Amino acid sequence: MNHRSHLKCRVLLAAATALLTLATGASGAPAGPWPSLLGSREAFPPDVSAAVERVWIEPTLSRTVHGRSARVPFDVYVAFVDTPEVTAAAARFRKLGSYEIQALDDDRYRANDGDGARGLAQVLRREPRRRVILSRGEHTGPILGTISGSALTILDLEPRGDAVNPRLTTYVYIDDRVAAALARLLITNFGFLADRKLGEGLRVTTEVAEWAVDRSGGFCEWLAREPLPPVRRDRVLAALPSCAASLGPNGTRQIQSP
Repeated sequence: MNHRSHLKCRVLLAAATALLTLATGASGAPAGPWPSLLGSREAFPPDVSAAVERVWIEPTLSRTVHGRSARVPFDVYVAFVDTPEVTAAAARFRKLGSYEIQALDDDRYRANDGDGARGLAQVLRREPRRRVILSRGEHTGPILGTISGSALTILDLEPRGDAVNPRLTTYVYIDDRVAAALARLLITNFGFLADRKLGEGLRVTTEVAEWAVDRSGGFCEWLAREPLPPVRRDRVLAALPSCAASLGPNGTRQIQSP
């Protein structure tokens, strides 16, 4: 394989896994036609059910990534998982990433990773220690053009003392058959690229959550200045009582009288 072909292969795999980050050890095809962790198929609209089945039955790629332990209370970590637009804004401020996320409602988000990947994500199921997310996106690059696909992502959170251990399992379906076939061939040699890309979201969430509980880090001041919808800001403040106490009722910094 010459240098240019080698580069194209690496770019293809990176592009495919970039689609997964728009969401948030799997090997081989899942056991059944419908993931039992979602409950009844009939509980979802037909188009959503069809998208889930397509990804679940014949995934192009399937990976599991374990993030490092987040040294924060469980409620704090969950708050940043459930307000990804706040997490993304904090990450940009801290120069941890270039993600842009817009909440369309409580369960749907529009996102791009600042590196050519963009799409929509929908939370299908929320449990105390698990989130299941369906995403649809595309990645555009100078070599391969646009690659589109779908992903089903399962985020498991395990509280362990004063820390949280996140685990991300993702199934992705690439629309283009040629790109999908090549990605399957490459995953054995370049799986570390997929794992690294998937792990970025876990790393960013962990670092933002740890910044939030560091009282000397300035998170409360940043949150007071950041133009966020009050309901989203309040969700974060509910998990950070020490931060909430220093802010006024509208989420702004209280001014102490001399």
